[in-house]
Amino acid sequence: MFNLFKKSSLSEKHVHQSVPEHIAIIMDGNGRWAKQRRMPRVKGHFEGMQTVKKITRHASQIGVKYLTLYAFSTENWSRPEDEVNYLMKLPGDFLSSFLPELIEKNVKVESIGFIDQLPDHTKQALFEAKEQTKHNTGLKLIFAMNYGGRKEIISAVQLIASEYKENNLELSDIDEELFSTYLFTKHFPDPELLIRTSGEERLSNFLIWQTSYSEFVFEDKLWPDFAEADLDHAIEIYNNRQRRFGGL
Repeated sequence: MFNLFKKSSLSEKHVHQSVPEHIAIIMDGNGRWAKQRRMPRVKGHFEGMQTVKKITRHASQIGVKYLTLYAFSTENWSRPEDEVNYLMKLPGDFLSSFLPELIEKNVKVESIGFIDQLPDHTKQALFEAKEQTKHNTGLKLIFAMNYGGRKEIISAVQLIASEYKENNLELSDIDEELFSTYLFTKHFPDPELLIRTSGEERLSNFLIWQTSYSEFVFEDKLWPDFAEADLDHAIEIYNNRQRRFGGL
């Protein structure tokens, strides 16, 4: 945990907070943001990417170590083809404009999900960003692309079953710790805080194993309107919670 002294957007007084090591965000509401302004949905996704830049900068500045962003789910393929094509193009546009700053700020780009199933240009953009930032030691910026929690768990079960079939595992070896090593997030700690924007209050198949004991904060603002002060406020809510992990 890290200490944060900030000016509260609510009280305008300096307050002392602990910053969660890992924050995960379901970036919801891009389409509705655009619809409210009578704009194409893709304009909402463009503005959402500007918010990603803003929140990444702030998270890095206040000492967050891991920031996982739900960028594209395994269910999002059912959206209109032109919207999907735009979303697949966004990582390249986003990273090409933001990568120099990420390198300068010591941010390391990571990804989770079924990346091999993405279009080649999307995979290439992620690969280049990860390659150019692989030695950075600051914030880990983790994009969940073509990610689905249930599919991730099924994939882990299949891998464990294969290991068992090959006599590389005993049934007694299988516990929560071992199971976690077969997930995409095996190199990252579980999120302490999960934020979802747009007023929806569900996980939508995001990190359903890893968020078993996360604190949830649901924000009414649509993602393009989410600001640094909103992240600070979510952390303030987190700090006012008691995490008992089933105990007293």
